[in-house]
Amino acid sequence: MSEEDLHFKGDFSSLWRLDVMPPIRRLSWWWWWALILIPDAENPGRSKQLMVLWSTKETPAIRVSGHWWKPGGRMFVDEDGGHVIPGMVCAWWFDGEKMFEPLVKRECRMASISDTHPLWPGEGKGEGAGAVVPLTDEDMSIGMAPGNKSFWINLSSDEEAISKGAPAKFKAELTPWWGPPSELTYRNNVYFLGMGYDILRLQATKCRLLVDGEVMEGTGYFQKVSVQAPSFPWFWGMLHFDDGSYLDWFMPHVTPMWSARDDEPWRLRDFFRTPNIGTGVFHDRKTGKTQNFNNCTVELSKQNSPDALKDEKGKPLPEFLVRVWNEDSSAKIRVRAVSRARWVFDQPTRASWVSHLTYNEYPLEVISINYEDSEGSRNESDYQWIHGNAEHAWGVLH
Repeated sequence: MSEEDLHFKGDFSSLWRLDVMPPIRRLSWWWWWALILIPDAENPGRSKQLMVLWSTKETPAIRVSGHWWKPGGRMFVDEDGGHVIPGMVCAWWFDGEKMFEPLVKRECRMASISDTHPLWPGEGKGEGAGAVVPLTDEDMSIGMAPGNKSFWINLSSDEEAISKGAPAKFKAELTPWWGPPSELTYRNNVYFLGMGYDILRLQATKCRLLVDGEVMEGTGYFQKVSVQAPSFPWFWGMLHFDDGSYLDWFMPHVTPMWSARDDEPWRLRDFFRTPNIGTGVFHDRKTGKTQNFNNCTVELSKQNSPDALKDEKGKPLPEFLVRVWNEDSSAKIRVRAVSRARWVFDQPTRASWVSHLTYNEYPLEVISINYEDSEGSRNESDYQWIHGNAEHAWGVLH
């Protein structure tokens, strides 16, 4: 395929719409989320990482990491499918040594339009081109270029983060990489009473990132999510490999940690998780095959090696031992966090109760990985680099 024909494949027609499912008060939550990973020459086992979130929620009020956000209005959808929403833009930046979190935590109204909207500059086909444009003095947008050839991301850091040494400006371009990881995947499920989820994602892209004008090359991950259900505890993680392979895991669970109401990372009661309903996927560039895993376990432990790392509060960072498997293949992954970004949510609910969710994101360093299938086995030495990120969330937001 020529460079001119290279584009993201899949049905992107709902990419800029949030009205796929009717909203449910306090439960509906929508976001566009991008993660960029840049190999770090000074710390070869690590990557610099940028996370950006454009989000809105159907709620009278929610506290986001100490900031009370009161939308003051509901989603408006015009006759051409354009959305105007109350929301927030949030971001963090890990430079390989220091975590700037929050890099951005900004309340604003946002417009979301596709290329068929009259406000779009030019005529479009409704096949994916469009943008989310926060209505701020600075350009904080994310969008898809015509022909689905690339995403752009523009971001300006908050003054407080800049005063602590964070870069001021970020500009990113995400372009297709190869095959399945750069093809859109779609998941939709409605459980009962309208509750469910709707998820679009691109698992691996190439990325060109400008950080205060400095050019960096790396990879990207993107997803657009609609959730209409209480948020329960989960583990999730992903890995990008230098050859274009992609692996992830997901394990929602019930745990005594679901009643935790603060962001302390370690508790004696964090010992039990059920049920075993985890999943995962491996897009193997070497064989061109995709393995869908229907089993997943995650073991969490404190780092205890001589070079164990801690967060900015002096709390030990975690290690994750992840196993995913199916009838034909299996992978055992041992990774450790090299930094921590946390987002703490408190939402008033019925009868004066306040529900809580702590959401952690961890830039990862791979300690070991062992993959086996019918064609043999591989480990971390078979790749020049492997970079990734893991999530761990506890509490229940409802």
